[in-house]
Amino acid sequence: MRADARRLAAIGAGRTAAVAVTDIEVAGAAGRLRGRVYSPETADAAMVYFHGGGWVIGDLDTHDGLCRTLARAARVTVIAVDYRLAPEHPYPAAVDDAHAAFRDIAARAHEFGATAARLAVGGDSAGGYLAALVCQRLRDEGAPAPLAQLLIYPPTDLTGGSRSRTLFADGFALTAAEIDYFDRCFLPPGLDRTRPEVSPLRTASVAGLPPAVVVTAGFDPLRDESEAYADRLRAEGIPVITRRYDGYMHGFVNNALAFGPAIIEIAGMFAAAIAVRDDRAS
Repeated sequence: MRADARRLAAIGAGRTAAVAVTDIEVAGAAGRLRGRVYSPETADAAMVYFHGGGWVIGDLDTHDGLCRTLARAARVTVIAVDYRLAPEHPYPAAVDDAHAAFRDIAARAHEFGATAARLAVGGDSAGGYLAALVCQRLRDEGAPAPLAQLLIYPPTDLTGGSRSRTLFADGFALTAAEIDYFDRCFLPPGLDRTRPEVSPLRTASVAGLPPAVVVTAGFDPLRDESEAYADRLRAEGIPVITRRYDGYMHGFVNNALAFGPAIIEIAGMFAAAIAVRDDRAS
């Protein structure tokens, strides 16, 4: 599955954006992790990015094209993190790694041409889940909030009760059987999926979280829970930019060959979210 993900990502990458790329190491929860820095010609902010893949597949290479485009189009430095994967490392390994990596990168922000106050977080699918939980953890421990959060079709309620999970259980890129497989790999038996540290939608409050861009696909089993999270953020006064790509399916941001204009648009929305945060700060 991991080899197939790399192969399909290479096919769908199209013509990759030209940005400077540097491989680095960052701190994880249990050792060093691989990272990759994408540096556009001009940037005054940075984003820590976590790839998707159900916490089981995906790596720096599967999301290389996406990170290049986000960096160049949004004019932000992107630091991609290769967190530990299940089933070798089940929950909470990926969450702990994401948290530790963000803290480490924040402490070293000057190395990436930014400051801790100009550091955002983002991810797609499982990576969006990690980004959402990182924001909640940082808030709960009293740490400064990220500049903004980019959440691309994130799973936010791992109890799996949303209507879209039933509507699009088969035939729409991400199937119910695949979700069940990823969950069995990632979630230990008996884990209470209603706990907010497992399902970010279940948090008691989203107050204090950073501005967000929440992107969904119309034919995605994760659509409703992603949009429910955006609704909660908005209801509690968090600036939110939302965009549903009605005719698209889960995973479309990994196919720039077909969906390049949408990815450029997402980068623009993220740049706008950063501008919203700047306006609020001023």
